[in-house]
Amino acid sequence: MDTLDQFINYFSQNSGYIWVQFYRHFLMAVYGVLFAAIISIPLGILIAKYGKLSSWVLALGSIIQTIPALGAMAVIMIVMGLGTNTVIVTLMLYSILPITQNTYVGMKDVDKTVVESGFASGMTRFQLLRMVELPLAVSVIMAGLRTALVIGIGIAAIGAFVGAGGLGAIILTGTNATDGTPIILAGAIPTALMAIIADLIMGWIERKLQPVKSSKPRTA
Repeated sequence: MDTLDQFINYFSQNSGYIWVQFYRHFLMAVYGVLFAAIISIPLGILIAKYGKLSSWVLALGSIIQTIPALGAMAVIMIVMGLGTNTVIVTLMLYSILPITQNTYVGMKDVDKTVVESGFASGMTRFQLLRMVELPLAVSVIMAGLRTALVIGIGIAAIGAFVGAGGLGAIILTGTNATDGTPIILAGAIPTALMAIIADLIMGWIERKLQPVKSSKPRTA
């Protein structure tokens, strides 16, 4: 109970600071995913149209995922220096694979008969993409954004090692303290709650964007 009392006491005394770091942590994760989406969604569409590129692009994304996040952050820090920019670029790199992969899968899963019907009705390729293919693939793309955001929230916690702040800074402070368990919990619990809430909200949006499949008429 001493640890719990100390946690509640620390949280109540430093709630303003924790909230600032919570907000900073969330923004780093969101910006990383947003910049990755700007690159990855067009890239996913491109490799879905030109299938020969898909294996190379997805393999490159997989290679990036195998690099330890702290190591990648340290290398990027040499170029970009300490601070949030290093973390955002790292998160962007780690978000490319899930978003690109889901965009590719979503575009490939679009019913070909629907696309052919659009062509037959006189739609251009851009109109088909904007009005048919992307609306049908958007829920799968959202699943990739959901995965990237949850992963990004976790990776952003180690941004404290490069001076980016966030909830990881509170955890780091706790690890350096003599009896820092309550401080560690003050950073770890909000981080976990952020990831859970982000996953639930993105999952809800994903379900709302799921295309409604019309039921087949019954035959007598």
